Amino acid sequence: MREEISEGLKTALKARDLRRTATLRAINAAIKDKDIAIRQENRGPATNEEILSIVQKMVKQREESFAIYAQAGRADLATVEKEEIDILNEFLPKGLSEDEVDAAILAAIAATGAAGAKDMGKVIAQLKADYPGRIDFGRASGKVKAALSA
Repeated sequence: MREEISEGLKTALKARDLRRTATLRAINAAIKDKDIAIRQENRGPATNEEILSIVQKMVKQREESFAIYAQAGRADLATVEKEEIDILNEFLPKGLSEDEVDAAILAAIAATGAAGAKDMGKVIAQLKADYPGRIDFGRASGKVKAALSA
């Protein structure tokens, strides 16, 4: 994933795409910050899962900013945030559809042997392991809870 971002940055620089260049530089800076923090723990560079988490966090931050700007009537700033969200989403894995999420939840329940609401953590952990970055766990947790209580 790190190489994909670096290649995207090189392409953006050659094309003189200022928005894409700035966004990809922000991703690289966040990754370097994570690498520095990890170095203090005597580990190697950030893993793809950690980079995925960084990009997801950046998307979430921009979505929150987009909502605030749109509500405040700042279309110019909202447009910038939307463009950055689109660029960041290019580096995230394709999300699962609602039907695929439902099937994944049922499979995770079967795999963990979950029987009730007390086993919800096991099911969520299984989903996070099997589908990193492809499921919105905020929405999925409600579905897991409903499936376990049924």
